[in-house]
Amino acid sequence: MKFEKKKKSVFAKKSFGQNFLIDQNYVEKIVSALNLSKDDIIVEIGAGRGALTEKLIESGALVCAIELDRDLIPLLAEQFGAFENFAIVHQDALKVDFHQLRDDLNRKSKIENPKSLKLVANLPYNIATAILQRLIEQRENFSEMVLMFQREVVERMTAAPGTSERGFLTVLVETYLEAKKLFDVPPDAFRPAPKVQSAVVRLKPREDAFISDEKLFRELISAGFAQRRKTILNNLKNAIDFTRKTKIDAEKLLELSGIDPRRRAETLTVNEWKGLLPGDINLSLNPSL
Repeated sequence: MKFEKKKKSVFAKKSFGQNFLIDQNYVEKIVSALNLSKDDIIVEIGAGRGALTEKLIESGALVCAIELDRDLIPLLAEQFGAFENFAIVHQDALKVDFHQLRDDLNRKSKIENPKSLKLVANLPYNIATAILQRLIEQRENFSEMVLMFQREVVERMTAAPGTSERGFLTVLVETYLEAKKLFDVPPDAFRPAPKVQSAVVRLKPREDAFISDEKLFRELISAGFAQRRKTILNNLKNAIDFTRKTKIDAEKLLELSGIDPRRRAETLTVNEWKGLLPGDINLSLNPSL
């Protein structure tokens, strides 16, 4: 498979938070982590100048690049447009309907049995967590995701209960996804070089991730971590909107859940957070509420 050389350079834009991956060693490691076959459908968020895209296409999988920077679209089209297993979408990843995209790509692939998407991305640091939350909301469309973040974000995503790094993002990820850090990526692997270390993580949707009210669950976690130095009781007591919606006060909620009100949010396990949902309490502990 032969690729045409790029005819012009496009420089990274600060407004898009772009840092282009240039180290082929890390390109190979990321692509290898996906375990691609020619029957796979892979979506790449932020294709940039195509360093990952080229290797993805070489795998024989159907590759769909999502790119927001309109200056990069003609470069990518010129470089890869002749390949039947390549498609490009000019759109903001925060606005993509991945369910529709999955259906469209399955039709294009002509594979007999529809497949979930694999996802890969070198995410801009300034919107990485927002994109991650969007992906969690549409997680049923993916079989796995191999994503690059700022290293401290990966450390937060994988933090164990009781550690200072544990927070809202940790609980959200752990509830819906299996997360495994794969490797670090140094600043000199990019152009321009960022001022922080990066890390690659593999995320797989959990089959047992059912939450009765996902919106309320997010509000619960957010309230619990509102002020990290305060106890879970004080944080939930101050969450007036949450209390109004659940119609149960914080003391009673913690009592029925069997959680010591003196604990702090970072010490709670995912199962304990799930147990704080009033709907679950009503069903399992006190049907009369």
